[in-house]
Amino acid sequence: MTTTRIVPRLVSTLSFLALLGLPGFVSAADASPDSSSEQTEAVHGLAMHGEPRYPEGFSHFDYVNKDAPKGGALKMAVVANGFDSFNPFSVRGVAAAGISNYLYDTLLEYSADEPFSMYGLIAESVETPEDRSYVTFNLRPSARFQDGELITAKDVKFSFEILTTKGHPFYRNYYADVSKVTVEGPRRVRFDFQQSSNRELPLILGQMPILPAHYWADRDFDKNGLTPPVGSGAYRISDFEAGRSVVYERIEDYWAKDLAVRKGRFNFDEIRYDYYTDDTVALEAFKAGSFDFRLESSAKNWATAYTGDKFDNGTITKEAIEHHRPTGMQGFVFNTRKQVFSDPKVREALSYAFDFEWTNKNLFYGQYARTNSYFENSELASTGLPEGRELEILNQFRDQLSERVFTEPFEAPSTSGRHGLRQNLRTAMELLRSAGYEIRDGKMVHSETGKPLSFEILLFQKTFERVVLPFKNNLARLGIDVSVRLVDSNQYVQRVRQFDYDMITQAIGQSDSPGNEQREYWHSSTVDVNGSRNYAGVNDPVVDKLVRLVIQAPDREELVQRTRALDRVLLNGHYVVPHWHLAKDRVAYWSHLKHPEDTPKNGTDLDNWWAEP
Repeated sequence: MTTTRIVPRLVSTLSFLALLGLPGFVSAADASPDSSSEQTEAVHGLAMHGEPRYPEGFSHFDYVNKDAPKGGALKMAVVANGFDSFNPFSVRGVAAAGISNYLYDTLLEYSADEPFSMYGLIAESVETPEDRSYVTFNLRPSARFQDGELITAKDVKFSFEILTTKGHPFYRNYYADVSKVTVEGPRRVRFDFQQSSNRELPLILGQMPILPAHYWADRDFDKNGLTPPVGSGAYRISDFEAGRSVVYERIEDYWAKDLAVRKGRFNFDEIRYDYYTDDTVALEAFKAGSFDFRLESSAKNWATAYTGDKFDNGTITKEAIEHHRPTGMQGFVFNTRKQVFSDPKVREALSYAFDFEWTNKNLFYGQYARTNSYFENSELASTGLPEGRELEILNQFRDQLSERVFTEPFEAPSTSGRHGLRQNLRTAMELLRSAGYEIRDGKMVHSETGKPLSFEILLFQKTFERVVLPFKNNLARLGIDVSVRLVDSNQYVQRVRQFDYDMITQAIGQSDSPGNEQREYWHSSTVDVNGSRNYAGVNDPVVDKLVRLVIQAPDREELVQRTRALDRVLLNGHYVVPHWHLAKDRVAYWSHLKHPEDTPKNGTDLDNWWAEP
């Protein structure tokens, strides 16, 4: 399950990197004979493993206020250099903030207090056999697009085809195991799979946004630009200023407003995003009342900037909301497609030059913990030495893995202790020598070619220079020449999509139920696909096999063990220099905003908030 669709919608002052019911029955008119000999039951919801938490006929999710009042406005800010598209599904252009969340509904809706369960939204019921070799969705008779046209099975098939042929490469990878799509009736559509071990596929197909075939019939999907599209969701675009602001208005007669999966959600009459090019300006605008909610990503700001009369008298609330979702991996990502980073010894050596302890103390007020897993803050994270079932899995690939995978627990280099950074730089020097490098005239060069070890770190956030420059200075002590290039967010997006960088700072989010999206992150088939999220260029047959095992996990316990094995192999590949994580959402908001008393494990979700009348 990918986090771009499922992570809670922390809609706030966004950086580029922070840019995703009721029981029903199949009518006789829509039903058709099942080509499989196995009889399937139409159910209201599906869980990845086991049974879904909410029973048939449930009235609302436990973490919402079902009586939340509708009305008011939510003003938001985005820190980026504007937008040039209202199509969030294409690789071309930069889409306006919020558009995929508010304009488009999906077949099923995710539950934020379960590992991975989905309940009927556009689809009133789902049918899938025990082996999950196919899935059939039965659509609600009431489901319709914003222009009044009914949502049909043909629209579902069209959405799948347009997304996997002209959409972002992510969709082709995500739905790669779908072999056939069959319209079996006006409100009944079936997806058959190439193999039946991909248990996640029925659920992630339920997350597919449904687009109107009639709207796109005479339009170019890649070139729709800033023409407001027709969607199926709770909001439509009511106004915009190209690149500067976009306004969404709630649809009064929204077709799904009374469904269990929508009770207590999407409560604001209007949601407005204004774009800022500077985060410092955006912070001051927030405190002046120009917008209502801010998710703070800066530890310094959190420690020093949220003070004054408005905070003292309760006009603005500052709150750290605990969450229990995997924090994923943020770090300096090596582009291993580049020769300079092709050797894992070099990558490991450079990790010893990052002084997290100094950074945390001097820049972050001690707020963070070091990240030591791609699935940090969850039971999915590998720890200690492999044992039990995880060891059995890894032993299958023992002759292809470093012995350190089995004998040394992974831990990111630390500068704690008597010798601190000095000892780390000695270790780095030893690793570089073993990789064929030496010092000549004060420069680290390859012993055979004489080529200097140098590279560029690509950034789009100026505030991150204070983290990068000490790292650059430590590398200079090893004779390594590092340049730092700051570009605007649009140029950054394009360069990242084309893998035109040596090193970037990137966050790789994870969910509590990893699956098909791991192919997009790590599989060799995505190495040369522009726009894929295989930022590091991972190209390892063992990783490919472990990704497949994760996708095919038959139950929760096996998923945990297979994910830990994948995590351990990735960590020992040294594809990133790990940064830090925080198991809280640092938010500030004006006091007219209210949120439910209970926060789901996934943390803050503004779609559950409301404005006090």
